[in-house]
Amino acid sequence: MGDVLARSMWERYEPVHGIVYFAPETRRAADELGLRGFWMGYFALRAAPLGPVPPAVVTSCFYVFHPDRVARALPDAWRYTTPADALAARLRAVDAAMTRLFGRDGVASAALAEAADLAWEAAMAADPAGRVLGAANQALDRPDRPHLRLWQALTTLREHRGDGHVAVLVAHGLGPVEAMVLKAAAGESDPNLLREGRRWDLTAWQAAEAALRERGRLAGDGSLTAAGAALHAEVEAATDAAAAQPWKAVGEAAATRLAGLLEPLARAVLASGTVPSGNPVGLTGDLWKASRPAGD
Repeated sequence: MGDVLARSMWERYEPVHGIVYFAPETRRAADELGLRGFWMGYFALRAAPLGPVPPAVVTSCFYVFHPDRVARALPDAWRYTTPADALAARLRAVDAAMTRLFGRDGVASAALAEAADLAWEAAMAADPAGRVLGAANQALDRPDRPHLRLWQALTTLREHRGDGHVAVLVAHGLGPVEAMVLKAAAGESDPNLLREGRRWDLTAWQAAEAALRERGRLAGDGSLTAAGAALHAEVEAATDAAAAQPWKAVGEAAATRLAGLLEPLARAVLASGTVPSGNPVGLTGDLWKASRPAGD
């Protein structure tokens, strides 16, 4: 039950967390800091909880990005702003985006305040051992305003899950590009969006495809073999298992209640088109499918 619940929770909190990547308010906040371009803003705001660490550390934590993509943004971003100011800016951006998406009454509602408290309890219960991004976010101050507290708690849980996912990929011998090829072949994300966004060239992508074919995971037409589908399922199941600990800590009743409170928020984000149609975050559940236009 814990693994199933972990998957269900992720499908509901990922869209709300993802506001910080895709909402126009985030780009404006980054521009106001003097950050240059989307990717400098992305890396500065997401990596800010780590402090001004070298780009190699961020490349390692984020896992799927080409080192050059990170090095074009960091450490230069810290010439224009500081991690503390970046953290403040991302909360300002999330404040504006959540207010736009959910309405002033929505962000001030009792339901959202309840969700914030439940999510914060789960985030604080998450075991940070071996989870660098999760631990860095967990260590941040508790926002006073409920909708910001909710977003920060969901971000901690999301990064905690992501850290576990990276550990699973490493354990299965899947490098950054191979992991993306596997995801794209499973139909979870657009391959060109992944490759170009993470700044890998076609040669690296094709080399990863060849490596997976040699392992019997990828067919000649780029689809998953039976062994490849089994590997993908194993990676996802292990990720869910690694992400179950916070939900076990708070108990199934509290987690199920939070899932119900998050669902309308996730639906609102997805219905708004905030998450790009190529699905770079890899959502696969019914909420994501229901948000897609017919024929998409």
